[in-house]
Amino acid sequence: MTAFNVVRVRVKSGREGVFIEFHRSIAPDLAGLRHGVVIKTGERSCCAIGEWGSMDALVAARPARTSYLDRFRDMLEDLGSGLGVTDPVSGEVILDTAELMPIPPMGTGADKPRAGRSL
Repeated sequence: MTAFNVVRVRVKSGREGVFIEFHRSIAPDLAGLRHGVVIKTGERSCCAIGEWGSMDALVAARPARTSYLDRFRDMLEDLGSGLGVTDPVSGEVILDTAELMPIPPMGTGADKPRAGRSL
């Protein structure tokens, strides 16, 4: 069953560009990782989101994920409350809305973003 992990971080002031460039230029070599994104959630705050083939794959990759984090840990600010530099959560998918949404016919324009919106 597909699983996701979400890791909240806060980038040190002045390190945002280096943080983004690091993630843009280094593809993590993590067995079982299907897809990953980094989203901006606030001023200097981001979440890294990974889609995994299974919870077992996500768990098995934990040492490699920690090693990957160690490569940019110095760019991150302590989150406080005893969390350290990351606030991670993970779990198996219990609902995927893609399975509920109809697939638009190709060429109808339904597959293109509306004006003023981006993907």
